[in-house]
Amino acid sequence: MSSSPTRLSDSNGTTQKPTIGVAVVGTGFGQKIHIPGFQEHPRTQVVALYHRELNQAKAIAQSHNIPHTCDRIEDILAEPSVSAVSISTPPFLHYEMAKKVLQAKKHLLLEKPTTLTATQARELYQLASGEGVVAMMDFEFRFIPAWQLFAEYLADGYVGQKRLIKIDWLVSSRADASRPWNWYAQKDKGGGALGAVGSHAFDYISWLFGPVRRLCAQLSTAIPERPDPSEGGRLKRVDADDTCLLLLELQDGTPCQLCISSVTYQGRGHFVEVYGDRGTLILGSDNQKDYVHGFHLKAAPVGKPLTDVEIPHRLAFSQDYTDGRLAPFIRVVDQWVRGIDAHQAVTPSLREGVYSQLLMDLTHQSHDTGSWVKVPSLDAFLASGLYVG
Repeated sequence: MSSSPTRLSDSNGTTQKPTIGVAVVGTGFGQKIHIPGFQEHPRTQVVALYHRELNQAKAIAQSHNIPHTCDRIEDILAEPSVSAVSISTPPFLHYEMAKKVLQAKKHLLLEKPTTLTATQARELYQLASGEGVVAMMDFEFRFIPAWQLFAEYLADGYVGQKRLIKIDWLVSSRADASRPWNWYAQKDKGGGALGAVGSHAFDYISWLFGPVRRLCAQLSTAIPERPDPSEGGRLKRVDADDTCLLLLELQDGTPCQLCISSVTYQGRGHFVEVYGDRGTLILGSDNQKDYVHGFHLKAAPVGKPLTDVEIPHRLAFSQDYTDGRLAPFIRVVDQWVRGIDAHQAVTPSLREGVYSQLLMDLTHQSHDTGSWVKVPSLDAFLASGLYVG
């Protein structure tokens, strides 16, 4: 892999591991989180920036001291100092961009949702495996202290035999009907609440509770039109979902109810409730402004009231930031760097990205057919030529 990274030396002159030159593709979430996250991590250096408008790329790069700018992915990949690429563009651009990155044998960090279809995601997974590069998904919830403690309690069998899992993710981020029309309003561009947050939910359901056997879904759009600023505020049709109701049966038979909405004024926030024959766990946050800050874990054995569980120091972030998304992202970067150093896949990889995308595709299929849909095992889907989406 082509790169000319900077090498770090300790006070005795001993050569340490080299920094990894990263190109950032996407300047929305990329500018808010990816650039500062990479600049904060001691092993990564942002050496290049992509934006479809070169002048815009240059302005952002100058403000962040990034040496190279491009308006073509091919130019970014040809830059010798780039050995890894992060992609945080809108989802309809992920597949083609990520494919070029992997074909160029560059390591990849990809934002969710993975692609537009599970078939595309599977192709990227197979390509990454064949090229021997480390491709990772930015599923941040796996790296938040309260969630990690939640996972430990579940793994230790705190609730016993699970009886019910109930997930609510009710926010008001799209509740204002005057919020502008853009790609997020378009189903064929990967817009909607399912892609934005359902992709996260499907990943952590798999991580915390295991695979899904079957699902049934209803998707709806409460705000059918939004103003397009580029056309003088003319109202344009919204066909992407803003509310998703799902019933899932896990492989072990546990029922799971998932309710997602981005149009709920005073929605309760993000809560995951697990009820078992030995106890109850509730992880949740009502913070509407920051989807990372504010999580608390409550636990109760049978017959006892819920009490707060303190997060142990060993799981706490080493540093907190005003934007809660930054600390878990830096942990994602750290995991990615470890994988690059070891030349081996790390979790969550594109494999987990494929499964999240598969569940999203089957959610649309269930909604379209009005029926329960069986979920194939991930191994079976990866090994088959089955088309979904």
